[in-house]
Parts: sequence; structure tokens; C-alpha cells
Amino acid sequence: MKALITGMNGAVGTALNEYLLADGHLVVGWDRTAVSPNDLPAAKQFLQATQPDVLFHLAIASQSTGQANEGWRINVEWPTQLAQLCHEQNIRFVFTSSVMVFTDDAVGPFTPESVPDAREGYGYDKLMAEQQVRAANPEAIIVRLGWQIGDAPGSNNMVDFLAKQEVVRASEKWLPACSFLVDTAVALQTLAHATPDLYLLDSNSRWNFYQIATALNELHGNQWRIEKTADFIYDQRMRDPRADMPSLDKRLSSLA
Repeated sequence: MKALITGMNGAVGTALNEYLLADGHLVVGWDRTAVSPNDLPAAKQFLQATQPDVLFHLAIASQSTGQANEGWRINVEWPTQLAQLCHEQNIRFVFTSSVMVFTDDAVGPFTPESVPDAREGYGYDKLMAEQQVRAANPEAIIVRLGWQIGDAPGSNNMVDFLAKQEVVRASEKWLPACSFLVDTAVALQTLAHATPDLYLLDSNSRWNFYQIATALNELHGNQWRIEKTADFIYDQRMRDPRADMPSLDKRLSSLA
């Protein structure tokens, strides 16, 4: 399989690239400085020249370039255009969305049938992108992700967050949607061959943030100060039996 990845330098993109290469696949990264999201003809030519079997669209508007309406342009318009181009060229299209399509006022755990309620910000962008991607490409595979767990600081993942806090205030009333990056990568590769639909990836079946943070702290040598709180009450978990995600306790044995 030949895969094209946007956002390959991000946390999920890096993990997916490493997994695909180790599994024997060819991988090409989308260089936004060479093929701009604003240049539709160039994007079309690039896809024709690259001829991937699947395009994993992971990129978001992470670093500002000063462009007007950049968040909407990158988070909504670009994936919609790529979805349409992939449909025209018979390329499988996998678009990663976010559990943030649900606000903190929504009541989880969420299923594919749950109605998102985001009306602004990043979550709203992702929700609009989901809808427009589906309209542009009925064969698209849309995957909602939770908070990703890496193995070290340095990227946008839970371990990086913990490492940056002087004191980690961890609510025992918050059940976050989350999964390890390597498990997310495996699932994305599997879903690239699945029936076109909306899928939810979450490895957290029952644990609160205090339990998860404490287990990660143990795994990393107890280098962080974890303080139990109850000041954030939210069940953010996602449930989708079609997405076979390993339970968190498979990698965090102290949760078992």
C-alpha cells in the first residue's frame, strides 16, 4: 500500500508514518510549503503524480502563517477539497476528526449516533469539516480521536502535558477519551480498508483522569506531582464496537 499523509510531523502523523513503514508500506508526506492548501490545481496534480492508495488527512491549522481565516481554511476547506479530489481519483480518504465536536456540556459516553453540540472554535471546525467531507466524498472514512498518549514529552500528547505541569490537577470526575498513539496508528491503518462511515477511537473504558495520570506517572518513574481533584465533571468517553481498540490497561498494567 502507498499512503499519503498530511500532518505527518504531528503526534499522530509521526506515529502513523512509523507504523506504516514498519509494516512494509510506502509513505509520502504532504509538504505544505511545496504544495499549498490554497492551490487546488497543484493539489490535483500532486495526487495524480503521487498516485497513493490512501490519503490520511491529519493536518490542522497548528502554526499561523498570517493568512486570513486560516483556521477555517485549513481545518474545513482543505479537507473538503482533498476529499473531493480523492473521490474523483478513486483514492481512499481517511479524515481524522476529534471528540471535541462535543462540548463539556454534552453527556457521554458518546456513540456514532450521538449528536455533536460544538458551535464555535476547533470543535465546530471539525464538525463542519466532517459534514462537508461526507458531502464531497460519500466514500470517506471519518475517524474521531481523543487525547493521544505518547511515550515522551515533545509533541501534543498527554505525557507532554503532564511533564509541563508543576502540579498536575487531575479530576477523578473526568473520564477522558484517550488512546496510545501506537494503537491509534494501527486502528487508522485498519480503518483505511473499512466500510465508509464515521468511527470513534477510544481505549478508555472506565478510568478517570486521576487514575490514568497516576498510572502514567508510575510508568515514567514517578517524576510528576499528581493532585487528585473533583473540580471537572465530564464523561468524554467514546464507544464504537466496530473500532477494535486495546484497553488502556494493556499498556498501563497498574490500571488492571
